[in-house]
Amino acid sequence: MSQTDEQAKLWELIKDTRFGMLTHRHSDGQLHSHPLTTQNKKLDEGATLYFFIPKDGEIARHVASDPSVNVAYADTDADSYVSVSGQAALQDDAAKKEELFNTMAKSWFPKGAGDPNLGLLAVRILDAEYWDVDDSKMVQLFKMAKAAITGKPPTDMGEHRKLNVA
Repeated sequence: MSQTDEQAKLWELIKDTRFGMLTHRHSDGQLHSHPLTTQNKKLDEGATLYFFIPKDGEIARHVASDPSVNVAYADTDADSYVSVSGQAALQDDAAKKEELFNTMAKSWFPKGAGDPNLGLLAVRILDAEYWDVDDSKMVQLFKMAKAAITGKPPTDMGEHRKLNVA
């Protein structure tokens, strides 16, 4: 799979999953996660995901000192799971904020794209991995029941792949 194909596959898996759990590290080493809405309309050429966050909030403070983050997506209806590791940075790009701003963002930032506390968190993807199951729930349950009876782990429970998107 080419890098472009891998980016397309990644976007196909996450585009309909509006919320990702962004995990970052605090100064004491503890990991903390926050649900954030992915603002992208597509995965850009830089393999970057965008999120709106408060500039004066916890996430902005912590990624300034440790930019390594993970964003996890789960679409349980489609049995699709994605883990993205990357580097986060707060960007001051008024044009990008304007491009991505929407009605849902206005709920959190009522002053609009020009809200002085509106932070644009850019996560440059370094690594991605996904698990995608095509079998119906019934087939999955059958495979798991068979495994429980035979004592052998289930096989062919869907596609698992690491992607080179950066």
